[in-house]
Amino acid sequence: MTAAHAGDTVLSRGPRANPSGLERAVAWSRQWSAEFPFFLANHLPMVLVALHRMGASDERLEAYCRIYHEQHGLVPVPEPTAKIARDNWREFLGQREREGDYRAFFAGEVARLGATPAAVHYLPQLMPGMAASALHAFMRMAYATMTGSDEETGVALGYWAATYLPLGASQGRAPTTDDPAKVLAFMYGPPTFRRVETEQDLLWHFMRAIALKAEFAPVFDLMAIGPETHDRVARCSIALYDATLDFCALHAVTGTHWLRLIASRTPDRATPLRHFWQAIASLVPKIGFPSLPSADQLEEWRRMPLPDWPEIFRQAITHDDEHDLSLSFSAGEEFKRYGDPLYQYAAAKRLNLI
Repeated sequence: MTAAHAGDTVLSRGPRANPSGLERAVAWSRQWSAEFPFFLANHLPMVLVALHRMGASDERLEAYCRIYHEQHGLVPVPEPTAKIARDNWREFLGQREREGDYRAFFAGEVARLGATPAAVHYLPQLMPGMAASALHAFMRMAYATMTGSDEETGVALGYWAATYLPLGASQGRAPTTDDPAKVLAFMYGPPTFRRVETEQDLLWHFMRAIALKAEFAPVFDLMAIGPETHDRVARCSIALYDATLDFCALHAVTGTHWLRLIASRTPDRATPLRHFWQAIASLVPKIGFPSLPSADQLEEWRRMPLPDWPEIFRQAITHDDEHDLSLSFSAGEEFKRYGDPLYQYAAAKRLNLI
């Protein structure tokens, strides 16, 4: 029996009308590789959680599994090739064909150490490659942390290792600003950032191409990080997205949410934030060197008649696009923290409610 048929058999039993419906759907999704052809991120396990938390029924979760599988042509996890162990696991970072091997290794480490201790041990070593699969391994770790899933933690660590993508390390330079917007503004200067060639039109290929340019090297050290930096990054991210409604900027909004989710597994809060904002800066040319909106424009959006969150979520869970669902859920969670109507505006615009 093929993996797809085996999966269909599991799903056909249908989730029970209790939280195990989500567990069953996520377990079904776990048989598929973290990416689908060609090198695109499989959002299914995370979006199932977002759907559930926005109020989707078990029947909707089951239906979404089928829809997502059919729309994207999910493929099974690559067959194991050779054992990865504690003494050699760093040797194969970024080798997508080793996803099955990495999954097996990290499943063993989670069983040996526990999910959070394993993440705390390995994430500092994986953090320089946070751009893995255009930040989606980071996303999977965030959702695994939020749900407390041992299985998803092991998969997320394996995904991160197999798609590991470093964008450049510290050069030991002193920070020059505490404003995240000024880090983005740095990208407007070097002319080379306006001439970017990639093998394929993939987000992580673009990030990799930017990182190979010598002019990008200073970005990692530009921003001074203190207690208020995460909130500043959040404000900058939502302003950037509301101004552009851009697919890349969307990941800045969701990513600030994911940073909060992994906080319990990243005692060093500064390093993940620094790698994350480096990744977002690498996308500025892809977004088109946008201008951030004025304070007056932001206030105008805040004062617009906006649907409330129950209405946003009712509409969101009818959508099949994974980014509609991811943004709506993360925007709702960020609104809980900041109370800023700009998050309502972002979700409503994404869902074509205004």
